[in-house]
This record gives sequence, C-alpha cells and structure tokens, in this order.
Amino acid sequence: MPIGDEEAEAASAMLINAGLHGHKYAIDAAVAEMALRQRRPVVMITSDTDDMAKLCGDTVRLVTVQSPHLGQSADSPTF
Repeated sequence: MPIGDEEAEAASAMLINAGLHGHKYAIDAAVAEMALRQRRPVVMITSDTDDMAKLCGDTVRLVTVQSPHLGQSADSPTF
C-alpha cells in the first residue's frame, strides 16, 4: 500500500503520541499506521512487539517472531 502525505502525517503523530523519535522508528510507524487502517481483526507478525505495542495499542494483535539479530523473547512464541 502506498504511503502518502496523509499517512506520513498520521505516522508522525503516532510517533509523538508514543514518545518515540528518530529515523529508527519511522518505518515502524508507517507499518503501524497501515495496520491500523485495515479491516479488523488485524494480526501483525513482528520481532519488535515493544515498539509496535506503543504505536498500535491493543487494536492490533501482535505475534512475536524470533529475529536472528535479537534472539528469542522469553515470553513469546517463536515461529
């Protein structure tokens, strides 16, 4: 899905509301914004549940996948 000005502004507002800043979080915010625009229920598979939870709240169900760079989360299933 394309990211236009409206989506970019919404993603920027999400970063501010979540207390996140910097380019590191820009892609997370764009993905979260896109997930929030989808018809419910929405499930997102991610290795970054902490930041995505801050951005999506409890509107999107987050499922943790193990990242080869981060290791396995102790309380999350691995796929």
